Amino acid sequence: MMSFIKVDPTCDFSLQNLPYGVFSTSDDPRRRIGVAIGDQILDLGVIVSLFDGPLMSKHQDVFQQPTLNAFMALGFEAWRETRRTLQRLLSANESTLRDDVSLRSRAFIHQSAAMMHLPADIGDYTDFYSSRDHASNVGIMFRGKENALMPNWLRLPVGYHGRASSVVISGTPIRRPMGQMRPDQTRPPVFGPSKQLDIELEMAFFIGGGNHLGEPIPINNAHEHIFGMVLMNDWSARDIQAWEYVPLGPFLGKNFGTTISPWVVPMEALLPFAEPNPVQDPEPLPYLQHHDAYTFNIHLLVALKGQDMTAPATICSSNFKNMYWTMKQQLAHHTVNGCNVRPGDLLASGTISGPNPESFGSMLELSWRGSKSIDLGEGRTRTFLNDGDEVIITGFCQGDGFRVGFGSCQGTILPALLH
Repeated sequence: MMSFIKVDPTCDFSLQNLPYGVFSTSDDPRRRIGVAIGDQILDLGVIVSLFDGPLMSKHQDVFQQPTLNAFMALGFEAWRETRRTLQRLLSANESTLRDDVSLRSRAFIHQSAAMMHLPADIGDYTDFYSSRDHASNVGIMFRGKENALMPNWLRLPVGYHGRASSVVISGTPIRRPMGQMRPDQTRPPVFGPSKQLDIELEMAFFIGGGNHLGEPIPINNAHEHIFGMVLMNDWSARDIQAWEYVPLGPFLGKNFGTTISPWVVPMEALLPFAEPNPVQDPEPLPYLQHHDAYTFNIHLLVALKGQDMTAPATICSSNFKNMYWTMKQQLAHHTVNGCNVRPGDLLASGTISGPNPESFGSMLELSWRGSKSIDLGEGRTRTFLNDGDEVIITGFCQGDGFRVGFGSCQGTILPALLH
């Protein structure tokens, strides 16, 4: 498929992608829904009348909202119809947009002229812990090789409920958190800025159509409730987390900031890159079993740029296919007790680590709990993040002459507020 909009083969935003986002411009501060194509944004509010299919002709107003929630709520068939309409309108042999100079001038905005916003009003946020390599690494560090995985880990997708209010869009600075820590186990805890500020390479998916309280989402229907995916950096203060997490788990060490990329890549764009799911042993209980491929070959990179560096250094190269539990399993487990999820809810993968040291998705693993340095080149090293460090996460699926990518997920560390 080719578009009349020029798209470089290495650009994330091909006609095969068409991710959704929310943007504004300096001359029009309204938040609008757009689709990325090449280096352009197609403002869907300008072309609402062109969504004339049997479903979307009745719901054109969703593209004039300031978030994607209403569109997400329409469900699987509406998303599919919309995508087909967009691919037709943007294709090289379709004249509706291509040849209407006036409409094109109003409908397209260069991405460099846009400010991106959170794509949805996020009501709830859940963070899973679904990479076996990551869970094993952390378990070995803190409990030893013989007890690396807890007894429940291979039986269910472990997760916890996070804080939605501190989920921010890429480019938002992150303030180094203050908190209690106990660096010396022979002394009482101390209070101050975290000294072990870390990244977590993650991906997350947005819920589309939700479910009623008390009615689980069966795993065979789970894909109809998964709208699309974003990149995520779930910043973590390891020293605060280590002191506070017993007995109830993550709290202040996690809830100070979670960054996501602005463009939501629809699941239909990712399906061509699905791969067989990992072999799960022991076999999951029946409500967690599915045999269709729902593991995705998404290349993921993490780069770090210090204040004194001229260019970022890659510190991690991983892949989303390293996940043990699939998104369908995560959603089925999340709702099996009758928990209701709603359009715009965000469910995250947990740190994505692979089997090799260069694929470890956190500095906790890359520095092996601070015991060795992470090489940034030119004599620069890190164990954890310094103030002023910028972290950039990127990800893409590679097709034949095109990419389905996510843009970037970026954040810079600000010094702690000491008063």
